Amino acid sequence: MTLSDALPQNTHRTQAGALLQRPSQAPWRDWLALILLMFPVLLVAVDNTALTFALPAIAGSLQTTGVQLLWIVDAYPLVLAGLLVAMGSLGDRIGRRRLLLIGSVGFAAVSAATAFAPSAEWLIAGRAALGFFGAMLMPSTLSLIRNIFPEPSRRRLAVAIWAAGFSGGAALGPIFGGWLVEQFWWGAILLVAVPIMLPLVAFGPAFIPESKDPQPGRLDVPSIALSLLVMVPLVYGIKELATEGFGAVPAALVAFGLVMGFVFVRRQQRLASPMLDVSLFSNRVFSTAITANVLALFSFTGFILFLAQHLQLLDGMTPSAAGVAMIPALVATVLAGLAVVPLVRKVRPGFVVAGGLALSATGYGLVTFGDHTSGPVLLLAALLILALGVGAAETISNDLILGSVPAEKSGAAAAISETGYELGSLLGTAVLGSILTASYQHNLHIPAGLEGSASASALHQAGETLAGATELAASLPAPLDEALRGAARFAFDSGVHITAAIALVLMAGAAAVTAVVLRKVPTAD
Repeated sequence: MTLSDALPQNTHRTQAGALLQRPSQAPWRDWLALILLMFPVLLVAVDNTALTFALPAIAGSLQTTGVQLLWIVDAYPLVLAGLLVAMGSLGDRIGRRRLLLIGSVGFAAVSAATAFAPSAEWLIAGRAALGFFGAMLMPSTLSLIRNIFPEPSRRRLAVAIWAAGFSGGAALGPIFGGWLVEQFWWGAILLVAVPIMLPLVAFGPAFIPESKDPQPGRLDVPSIALSLLVMVPLVYGIKELATEGFGAVPAALVAFGLVMGFVFVRRQQRLASPMLDVSLFSNRVFSTAITANVLALFSFTGFILFLAQHLQLLDGMTPSAAGVAMIPALVATVLAGLAVVPLVRKVRPGFVVAGGLALSATGYGLVTFGDHTSGPVLLLAALLILALGVGAAETISNDLILGSVPAEKSGAAAAISETGYELGSLLGTAVLGSILTASYQHNLHIPAGLEGSASASALHQAGETLAGATELAASLPAPLDEALRGAARFAFDSGVHITAAIALVLMAGAAAVTAVVLRKVPTAD
């Protein structure tokens, strides 16, 4: 019995769907198609984290507030997460390769325009537009892999490469982004999307086979609107609650998002052809694997958010040097994702996923209880452990997700899996980032005597973000410079300890639940 055979399957198979299950007649073309599919995977993953390393440069160039800085990061995954399921459903209907190519061209064009944003508002709008086209890319890649590699053993390796590309790209983002910022300017991070997409657009139509649902239902526009009404107010409300404290408006937004979520689920249950097959979540293996994805990315992106600022603004590294320091984590993520493929032939997959989550919890434990004042070694070691855990957990959880659905419905499953990825990334920056910002602002005490040595606007920026405090400190004489830097370090690190403790509890709990729920899933052949 294979890992996939042990999972509940939809019993209905159309003739066209069955044809999708036949082994490929040209294996080399399958692997070449996978290589082409890795270009958008790497781009989206890099884009998720590369801009994080450019935040200090963006804050200085565009004079952003703390909230604007978070929205620059969050606007992209927020729109993307809200549209992933809709785009996965659209790909099932019009063709996944076609949707992938449309998204690639649109993503490259918007990236080029956003690279020259003259204001924070422009950059936030551009990032939202990138989320729209990015939502076309990721479900298409994973669902195409499901159809190109129908055999469980080959699919498991292909998913491992896909997951390694995604998590490795997330780790590569700061390295690549840091080098681009240092050599050019922050907009180069966005501009690089154009050459990255060229191989896919040029060779994709010839080497990537088209696939679609042979019997698709109609696309439900109200469901698309409802999915956005769930995500946008919910995340915005969480951000406001974390930053400003409890208030009527953010509490109402969170409540509204939850109500819309209930309405969305009820509508999907009534539709003959739902945009999201919520019945999949009744399968405990499927829902637990999705949860593992969400929490793994939650921990990873939340960690990178504060590490990028810590290395540059507190440890004095240049963007490229900070990126290079993260290379071991990049390698670890890729190797862990590939290493667990043969491991699940001997160890039950539930224990592999749980082990990955436990490693992630260990990494956060180092941050929670460690001393950050003696240099970056502790934080980089914690990142390495976290990267190993994420790489292992993602690969097997994604194979569990894809193995639970027939090939003709792979777009929907892939979209749910990708929604988990982006929801984890979004919550990692929105929740942990907001808590970090709120803690910094609450704990920063401006040194006495500074009011007469700096303008009101500079003091305001210092109180908003660590980048603002660092920029102001650089313009002050030595005693005040050291005093402000020390106060900013204390305020920022207090937030790091709080966010790390929250992530530690979540990851440890997820590891325990995963080990229990998935313990009976058998090893793979």
